[in-house]
Amino acid sequence: MSAAPTLLGSASALVARDLRLLWRRRGDALQPALFAVLVVVLFALALGNDAATLQRVAPGVLWVSAVLAGLLALDTLFRGDAEDGSLEQWMLAPVPLAWLVLVRTAVHWATTTLPLLAATPLLAELLGLPRAQLPVLLAGLALGTPLLSLLGAVVAALTIGMRRSGILLALLALPLYVPVLVFGAGSVAIAAQGHDPSGGLLLLAAGLAAALVLAPVTAAAAIRIALN
Repeated sequence: MSAAPTLLGSASALVARDLRLLWRRRGDALQPALFAVLVVVLFALALGNDAATLQRVAPGVLWVSAVLAGLLALDTLFRGDAEDGSLEQWMLAPVPLAWLVLVRTAVHWATTTLPLLAATPLLAELLGLPRAQLPVLLAGLALGTPLLSLLGAVVAALTIGMRRSGILLALLALPLYVPVLVFGAGSVAIAAQGHDPSGGLLLLAAGLAAALVLAPVTAAAAIRIALN
């Protein structure tokens, strides 16, 4: 008789499955990060050679590109599993559904947003962001983008039973994303003025801690309602 899977065992199995599927469609997987890079490059070209303007808008542009990259991939978070019946298997698994949702969301963040974070120093250099503000920008993105993914997981779970829910998903997610965007980009602006940006970063950290607990449970409840 085989032993029941543990939390870590089920997580490693789900991560391995997701990475195999991601490798098979690696061209599609890079689309969110490439889209975000294109947004930043187009902003830089549109604003011309005015270095002062580029520096002023750089935090906002980089944060908006991160938000758009997350939104672009949000519809795929649970859609494929709902269509091939994997979500029903998740509900029957001997581990909490919220745990599997958390693992899936972490993989989604690591494969869609983490490449953008790695490219952020180069993109910030392209926009002329002062290097002294780069640590604040990276800290805000490191705290804010996982929070965006967790909030997006709840919205994706709520719309899982709907076909062609892309626009609706964006309309539902954007109001939740706005405070994260404001505190993230605002922290860099506050640092640029010579003030302490830790207030905005602490609010992002608090939001991330709360979302790590509440978002997987909420998304799991939404999945159960949608599938039942």
